[in-house]
Formats: sequence, structure tokens, C-alpha cells
Amino acid sequence: MKTRTILAVGLSLVAIGVAGILLQQRTSQSTSSAGDERFSVRLFKNRTPVAPFTVTTIDGKTLTADDLRGKVVLINFWATWCGPCRAEIPDLVALQEQYRDHLLIIGVSEDEGPLDEVRRFTSERNVNYPIVMTTPELQRVFPGVSALPTTFVLDREMRIAQKHIGMLDPETTEHETLALAGLATQAKIELIDPDKPVGLENAAQAKEIPGVNLTKLTPENRVAALQRLNEEACTCGCGLTVAKCRIDDPACDVSLPVAQRIVAAIVAGSPGTP
Repeated sequence: MKTRTILAVGLSLVAIGVAGILLQQRTSQSTSSAGDERFSVRLFKNRTPVAPFTVTTIDGKTLTADDLRGKVVLINFWATWCGPCRAEIPDLVALQEQYRDHLLIIGVSEDEGPLDEVRRFTSERNVNYPIVMTTPELQRVFPGVSALPTTFVLDREMRIAQKHIGMLDPETTEHETLALAGLATQAKIELIDPDKPVGLENAAQAKEIPGVNLTKLTPENRVAALQRLNEEACTCGCGLTVAKCRIDDPACDVSLPVAQRIVAAIVAGSPGTP
């Protein structure tokens, strides 16, 4: 009797354990699926084909735009001295390894030092994608690189599908890759206008704009000024909003008078503003 009881208890515990594992797996899968749905991948609806170009990697290999056709391509402008650039390299290495049949990352170094330093830097970090040095040709093909890192996302037809300024989010980049490669993704695909200027992340938190004194404005005018500064495109050719240009490049002599005119117009249109 005791033996039967012990066996019964043991089988019950095993059953409970198996059920728990299955429940945990289903919960994990459900959580993962729900997590994917958080992402809204924003891709340009009207995509501009990139002009033909030829580059030479730091290993001496030649690549042309035609060589890249058929894969999703990330053109990642970076530098060894750029902290965010260094921080995102492991994510790029992992992404390249996981999707090597569908994706090719090309790192464009903006370093001005000896080439051997770039070679040593990438070797120490086990970079598994081609590295090239920036050239006037690349700067013409991919304009508006006013901050590092800057990444252009190209679809399989070598058209610009997105442009990211700043450190990449690895999960978003993965979903962009999946979508453009024609692979399954549960992320929501949102088509946007490529001419919309690039704004600040969490722009509502931006309370100070270099070179522009907002402290004397009324609260209403200050809000209006920040909204316009974070929405209107700078005319210096950077492709950024006025606020983003001022923050990234306070020395820009185009964005400053544009920002000042925006604030002056708001003040002039509000009688009684001190």
C-alpha cells in the first residue's frame, strides 16, 4: 500500500511538473508574440534608388551597388571615437550573423586616422561585415550625415527604405530586416513620407534649444515654439528638424537664424507677450 501511494504521489508530481513546463512555454510564446506586436516598423512608401557606387573595403575587396542587390543592406556611418557607434557594433555583428543570407551590413568609417587603427579596432571586436572608409562619392550618394552613427536602410532593389540618426534599436532593426527581406514578422508595417524631417526622440522632453532663449516666453508661447522647432525642417541640408540640428550641431549658422525667426514670429503673433 505504501509503495502504491508513493508511486501515485510521484506520478502526480511529474504530471504537475510537465504541465508547468508546457504552461511556461505557452506563456513565453504568447509574451514573445505580443512583444513583437509592440513594434511599428516605419518604412518609406516612396523609395529613392541609390546612385551607382563603388567602394573598397579595408581588406582590399571591391564592392559595387550591383553586388549588393537582392539583399537588405544597412549602410552604417560610424567612427572608432564615437561612443554610440561602438556600443551598437555587437548588435550589428549578431544581426549580420543571424540573417547573413538576407542581410549585408556595410560599415562606413569616418575616421581620419591611420587605416591600420580601423583594421585593429574592427578585428578586436570581431566585426563580421565589410568596412569601408568614407569617400566623397559615398557622401554624395548618402547625403545628410550630420551625426554619428547614421544608418541608411536599403531594400533588395537598392532603394532607401529608412534612415536612422543615432544608435540603432536592435529589435526594430531586426523587424525592418525581416519586413524588407520578405520574411515573417508580426510587427506593424507603417508606410511614411520620406520627406518628413527627422525629429528628436521624445521631443516633448526637449526644453532647451542651443542658442535660443525660451525662458522669457509665456508658457503657451514656449510650448508653441518647441512644437514648431521640433517639426519644421532645417534648411542647411542636414535633413533634420531645426531643434535636432541645433542640438546636434550648435555651430550651424543656418539653423540658428531659422530658430530665432520661428520664436520671433510666435512672439509677434501673441499680443501681451513680455
